[in-house]
Amino acid sequence: MTMPISGIPETLSAYIEGNIIPQYAAFDKAHQVDHAQKVIEESLKLAAYYDVNYMMVYTIAAYHDLGLCEGREFHHLVSGRILLADKELPHWFSVEEMQIMKEAIEDHRASNAQPPRSIYGKIVAEADRIIDPQITLRRTVQYGLSNYPEMDKEQQYDRFLSHLTKKYAEGGYLRLWIPESDNAKRLTELRQLIADKEILRMVFDKIYLEEK
Repeated sequence: MTMPISGIPETLSAYIEGNIIPQYAAFDKAHQVDHAQKVIEESLKLAAYYDVNYMMVYTIAAYHDLGLCEGREFHHLVSGRILLADKELPHWFSVEEMQIMKEAIEDHRASNAQPPRSIYGKIVAEADRIIDPQITLRRTVQYGLSNYPEMDKEQQYDRFLSHLTKKYAEGGYLRLWIPESDNAKRLTELRQLIADKEILRMVFDKIYLEEK
């Protein structure tokens, strides 16, 4: 049974929870159903600070990673295309709203050089960060194991460290867009952990053993 979400019609939430969210079960461990649900939760939490359409925020978050069905590299673009092609969504959204949602999904990827084009893109991008040191580190290990199974443990660690350094360390490409989120404080904690290579290696070894 679909649980009511404040500001979201039950018909929309029933469609998305019944037909969209389950698709995440086919993706890697770092992008499962729980990830989609967490991004939805965080997006709606951040939306409370802005004058936005909750239905749009909810839908953007639900569709944001569906493009993983065609691989990681262009998943943000594919996800936007999937949303725009969904013939059910016009029951709830105008042509203009559909375009805004498509662009928000296209803009959510952390490595994008340009800032999101709308507050909707900023909300989903921020919500997708979900910077929690332990969750972030585990998802990084999970992604490596799922997508590079041919790598041995040391190669996995090198990939793990390289990804964390390029994305989250000082000077990394990650950008935060919503000042009301908790991500800034958590990013500082994560950077401290990345900088302590001895502890970071211990954490990796523990997670690797658990996930392997």
